[in-house]
Amino acid sequence: MTTTISEIVQLGAPVLRLQAQAVNDSQGAEIRQLIKTLQDTLATTQGVGIAAPQISISKRIIIIASRPSLRYPNAPLMEPTVMINPVFKTLSDIREKDWEGCLSIPGIRALVPRYKDIKITYTNEQGDLVETEMEGFVARVFQHEFDHLEGKVYLDRVEDNRDIVAESEYFRLLALPLNKASGISCEND
Repeated sequence: MTTTISEIVQLGAPVLRLQAQAVNDSQGAEIRQLIKTLQDTLATTQGVGIAAPQISISKRIIIIASRPSLRYPNAPLMEPTVMINPVFKTLSDIREKDWEGCLSIPGIRALVPRYKDIKITYTNEQGDLVETEMEGFVARVFQHEFDHLEGKVYLDRVEDNRDIVAESEYFRLLALPLNKASGISCEND
């Protein structure tokens, strides 16, 4: 297959507000090409995940690809993982607030509460059903991408508008010792 890079749609594009459709044939040529396009597109960014709606395809496919980058210098390294029709449940009510950004909303970061420990079930690229647990940063990335499948963006989860900052301010905060960039814990109500 040749490299195919797709444009990442931006906030305001209607596809970002749709509930994505389930994938019925995970092994079909159309889905295999979509996965390749998602992989190629994500590889050209500093992002740690991508969802099919972000390239204008309303299908329930995401890729989680945590890796250190300029955007996420402290991200753990993991192999890119394709997840088809993912679902999750929480393993505890503990949530943490930490910084998020989005390829579809450039220039802005926000503190977003997310569940710390989750169990995920999805179909992989080979058509196998997989169940796994995630915690911390990669659990956050999963929940962020899962929101895209539900027609939500991370700004919908912000508890206080004062938790939204320009990306330039976020990087300034990251450089300061003992700052909010390290995350803030909160309990689920």
